[in-house]
Amino acid sequence: MIVIITGASHSGKTVLAQRMLEKYKYPYLSIDHLKMGLIRSGNTDLTPEDDDELEGYLWPIVREMIKTAIENKQNLIVEGCYIPYDWRRDFTDEYLSEIKFICLAMTNEYIDAHFSDIKGHGSDIENRLDDSYCTVEWIKEGNRKAIDGFRSMGEPITLINDDYVKVISEILSE
Repeated sequence: MIVIITGASHSGKTVLAQRMLEKYKYPYLSIDHLKMGLIRSGNTDLTPEDDDELEGYLWPIVREMIKTAIENKQNLIVEGCYIPYDWRRDFTDEYLSEIKFICLAMTNEYIDAHFSDIKGHGSDIENRLDDSYCTVEWIKEGNRKAIDGFRSMGEPITLINDDYVKVISEILSE
């Protein structure tokens, strides 16, 4: 089984991936780690700020890693922001039957009520060296884009509106 976890920055993707690793013992691939490895090694001139271009650069690599894992009957959690809204077009039904898709997104109400918690938990799993760009408006915009983009393709969205811990617990109990 392949589990794709995506959503806006600071929505809890990495925390969910870590909890799934602990529960199911599935390895997980952080697309951010792949991104930084390619950038730091000089295999691309893109920078961490080139989000739109990075999706187009990273997705073909991640897509083929997913296919390889399915063909080898291996479990894998793939976590990150760089999943295109129309990701399903790259897989046949045989592949899709082996993929579980999760998109985490927060409502504006949740962001307003819990912004300090959201920012405070930003380094729970990974160390964010500079989080100064993280504002309420920036978080809302990222979540709005994820919700609108994935919904436009008919994808399910797991909305965090009230209790983040409860939402994550429900996903883990499925």
